[in-house]
Amino acid sequence: MTGTPGPILSRRALIGTGLGAGAAALVTAGSGAARAAERPAGSGASAPRRAYAFLASAMDAYPDHGTLRLAQSYTDQAGLFSTAFTYDNALAVLALLTSPARADRSRAQALGDALLYAQAHDPVYDDGRLRQAYNVGPYTFYDGSAQPDGFVRADGTANVGTQFGFTGTAVGDMAWAGLALSALADRTGQRRFLTGAVRIGEWIERVGRTDEPLGGYKFGVDGADRKLPFTSTEHNTDLIALFGRLARLTGNRVWRERRARAAAFVARMWEPSAGFFYTGTNDGVTINTSPIPEDTQTWTHLALASPAHARSLDWARTELAVLDTADRPNSTVPAGQSYAGVTFSSASLLADEDAPIAPGQPKPDRNGVWFEGTAHLALALRGRRAPGDEARARRLLASVERAQDLLGRDQTVGGAALPERSGVVSASSPLDTGFGFGYYPYRHTGATAWYLMAAARANPLRP
Repeated sequence: MTGTPGPILSRRALIGTGLGAGAAALVTAGSGAARAAERPAGSGASAPRRAYAFLASAMDAYPDHGTLRLAQSYTDQAGLFSTAFTYDNALAVLALLTSPARADRSRAQALGDALLYAQAHDPVYDDGRLRQAYNVGPYTFYDGSAQPDGFVRADGTANVGTQFGFTGTAVGDMAWAGLALSALADRTGQRRFLTGAVRIGEWIERVGRTDEPLGGYKFGVDGADRKLPFTSTEHNTDLIALFGRLARLTGNRVWRERRARAAAFVARMWEPSAGFFYTGTNDGVTINTSPIPEDTQTWTHLALASPAHARSLDWARTELAVLDTADRPNSTVPAGQSYAGVTFSSASLLADEDAPIAPGQPKPDRNGVWFEGTAHLALALRGRRAPGDEARARRLLASVERAQDLLGRDQTVGGAALPERSGVVSASSPLDTGFGFGYYPYRHTGATAWYLMAAARANPLRP
């Protein structure tokens, strides 16, 4: 059941009804540590404290548009305006919960309440779904049309990101939102968060469950509510974590059966001869053998902690290893700097460096470091604890922290300057994922959140 059809859509790819005008030119998108994290952000603040400060800035970018808000995903320079991806905001919740500062934990709860608001005030559906992304502040789009609202539109509905086509719903995004809400339920004991997480789980069961030969749960729906045919290893890994947590919090054994279904799909994606997981399937019958993404190697270990599959981390850290230096043809790293880590997928290493990633976008750097993935590889190595893993993780995190210090300077959120040296860029240089989109050196809520979880040794995919 293996073959080489084209890559399935990534959770991060567009799953709306179409791109808005001008979108082709845009990103598509111990005790000592605890004390350091409580120091105020500034030039002398710790790296984690500065990262928390970035999340706060991304969350507070539009103060004139109400206290109910999500965090903007990328800095303004990325060209996505006030877009707030659901996945990034779920990560922000989980990262803020790692902070010892009460203000950060309050922010996590505020973001959770915003996700619940979006779930309850969708402009079309009332079935528990969340959309791929929302607008959280006003802007004028590339075609000259005005987007005047914040996260809550004038009619009270959640401001879905229609301009860029971010209107679909992916199972992976939903799973991460469910993990964030269930973590809040666990931490606060407040029932509304668990209710929201259960609604997410039930939507996934209704929409995603498949009886195709490879099983598991399918990708989700596009903006026209049409089911997408793909089944993703990454998504089903997310569901192992979500369904397991719902089983524990609700006491309902049905979630254990659902977790087992997702886990069985992931197990079928294992390639024992090389020690990695494939990306998934387009049709429920044939396994896609290329490209091989990084996150299916790290997240599977974070979710399962399976000794039989622990080699996936070695595959990721060796086969996807990159070193980005200023002397590379398409590198945007400043002279005298270099960054080590991992790239997005096996296809990233083979990208055509003579052609733009997409029309209107720059040419890729095959050695561009994907800092989000570098951070969750570090976290997974810290969890595995094999000889040398902690030293490897520290080196990876040092590269991420250096990027926070030096890359993405003078970027803004909502037109406002960021706290000094705060926020991790998504990539050291433009990189082609091999899944139809790229990552770029813009400070990013998701990459910053993964750094914070890795620094705190906080695994979001296991209790």
